[in-house]
This record gives sequence, C-alpha cells and structure tokens, in this order.
Amino acid sequence: QVQLVESGGGSVEPGGSLRLSCAASGASGRIFSASTMGWYRQAPGKQRELVATISRLGSTVYADSVKGRFTISRSNLKNTAYLQMDSLRPEDTAVYYCKQQVQGSYTWGQGTQVTVSS
Repeated sequence: QVQLVESGGGSVEPGGSLRLSCAASGASGRIFSASTMGWYRQAPGKQRELVATISRLGSTVYADSVKGRFTISRSNLKNTAYLQMDSLRPEDTAVYYCKQQVQGSYTWGQGTQVTVSS
C-alpha cells in the first residue's frame, strides 16, 4: 500500500521560500512513474484547493494564485515530488497535502503546515 510523507513545511516571513517534499513508499517505482502527483492546501475554515499537479510526462498545472511563484517537480528515481514555493504571502498559510493518482485510485499524505507571517 502506498504511503506519502510530506516534509519541508515551517514558518517563514513574507517574501521567503520553502521547498516541500513528498516521498512515496510501499509501491514500485514503476507505479510512481506512472502517477500524477499533486499538491493541495487547506487553510483554516476553507475547503481544500488545488495548488499544482504534474503528470507522469511532466506536464504541469498551477492554480492562478501561485503561478510564477511556485514550481512543482518530481524525481522518479527518488519516488519524490517537490513544491518549490517562492515569494510567499500570508495568504499561502495552510496545511499542504500531497496526492498521488494512478490507475483510477488516489492516496493522500498526512499534510505539512506552512505559515507565512511577519
């Protein structure tokens, strides 16, 4: 069974950067390579929303609110997806979740907190 573990969250001042990682385990590397990986976030009192996705072929999709500031990437050798977050804003404060979708099923990570505050 696939497990996703996010890391890299923390507290940062506005304008700062963080890099989130999502490591997948419990399944073959071929499964990871075939999957679409995504980052989502949920702020207090709000619904979970899409941040960015990256397909198995490397095509990316971003929410309008993060375009030009965030970059999603993946390493199929390391079974890991990343989210580089630059020019962070207070409104980026949320719990960030990783999601793997493959062969009609999906798995969520446990989330990592990102707080942007001065």
